[in-house]
Amino acid sequence: MKISFHGAARTVTGSKHLLELNDGTKILLDCGMFQGNPKEADGLNRDWGFEPSEVDYLLLSHAHVDHCGLIPKLVKDGYKGKVYCTPATFDLAKILLLDSAHIQKQDIFYHNKKRAKRGESAVEALYTEDEVHNSLKQFELVKYNEKVVLKEGVSFSYTDVGHIIGSAAVHLVINDGKKETKISFSGDVGRYNDELLRSPDVFPQADYLILESTYGDSLHEDMEVKDQKLLEAIVNTCLKKRGKLVIPAFSVGRTQELVYALNRLEISKALPEIDFFVDSPLSVEATQVMKNHQGELNKKFQEFLKRDKEPFDFKRLHYIQNVEESKALNERKEPCVIISASGMADAGRVKHHIKNVISDKRNTILIVGYCEPRSLGGKLMRNYSEVTLFGEPYTVRAEIQVMRSMSAHGDYEDLCQFIACQNPQEVKTLFLVHGEYDVQQTFRSKLLKKGFADVQIPDLHSTATL
Repeated sequence: MKISFHGAARTVTGSKHLLELNDGTKILLDCGMFQGNPKEADGLNRDWGFEPSEVDYLLLSHAHVDHCGLIPKLVKDGYKGKVYCTPATFDLAKILLLDSAHIQKQDIFYHNKKRAKRGESAVEALYTEDEVHNSLKQFELVKYNEKVVLKEGVSFSYTDVGHIIGSAAVHLVINDGKKETKISFSGDVGRYNDELLRSPDVFPQADYLILESTYGDSLHEDMEVKDQKLLEAIVNTCLKKRGKLVIPAFSVGRTQELVYALNRLEISKALPEIDFFVDSPLSVEATQVMKNHQGELNKKFQEFLKRDKEPFDFKRLHYIQNVEESKALNERKEPCVIISASGMADAGRVKHHIKNVISDKRNTILIVGYCEPRSLGGKLMRNYSEVTLFGEPYTVRAEIQVMRSMSAHGDYEDLCQFIACQNPQEVKTLFLVHGEYDVQQTFRSKLLKKGFADVQIPDLHSTATL
């Protein structure tokens, strides 16, 4: 058997790992889009490194775009097989992929206008909304812990990893008649004792383990201080400085976690008398998906629902849908809090809000999750004094704050707890994916000390023999 790594290899986005069995069967784990620097990402998203028509099965871990965002292109380029995922992942993937197609349609229009001025030919979007709908016909829904036989001698199951609703680790069992091989792929690992989601499940012993490593060298802030730090940012910006607090947040997971935290603060009568806005139509749809799958959320949240039937709503919270309302927020002079996608601040309405607030020291931009280093959010986290927005330079005068306690990715301790159910001596090779290379090197050293004998950090398009 062989496995090749065509994304999230010494980088965080673009998750794609292709397993080729001895009989030639090809199983793709995730089909994610590269995000970050637009020029680099576009080329990476158009170069598969393999032939889509030769893939037999696609097993999807969860619905974030860096894990599912190229599925319509895979189908467009010749993939004919099924796309396996959990029910909640399907519901989220549908809205995220349609949103991705819509954004591409807008971006490609302006991109081609610039190309035309340079005398260059037009380029196509990666896929259209029609191609998204076509790909959705190939999805097959699988519940947690349900055994699925792909073909004779090849089966898999999902376990909950608590990253976003519907997120799963993939566990393959391959029997070629001579021996049985077990391969587990973590997807993205969530956090233990999360406010909304269940903790990651234990999983069967693996011979080979593919493990994400986003925060493999760091520890998050204590979750217990999360609400207090959020409140302090609101009070400092909106009451003391009389400015705006802009929070870039992914529409799936992070936005709901923020609103839930604000709701708890409102119930405790701690929130000041200001307006709060969620400016992301996608967030509205994603919140409804979470409501539809509330049974998958943790017991603590279930208890909260007995006291509050609307955990993602409270007084003075406004969900913005249309463009006119979004633009009006930029004309608003009163202090307020704006939560808007995307989480890396590289696309969507949040870029306009950042443009509006970035050069005024009264305002604050609060980063609450992972940002690819070359993304706008990544540059703000790294204290760039000037950034480019819509082709124009802007001096960063707004206060930049980072709150790591809201990350949906597990930190070093969470990742170690996740693999604590494994006997390191029985894991032949552990592959680190979905992480920055320097972080992975640090994490690799720690895993070697824990008894994992062979820890590899594959490069893009590299292949390993199992």
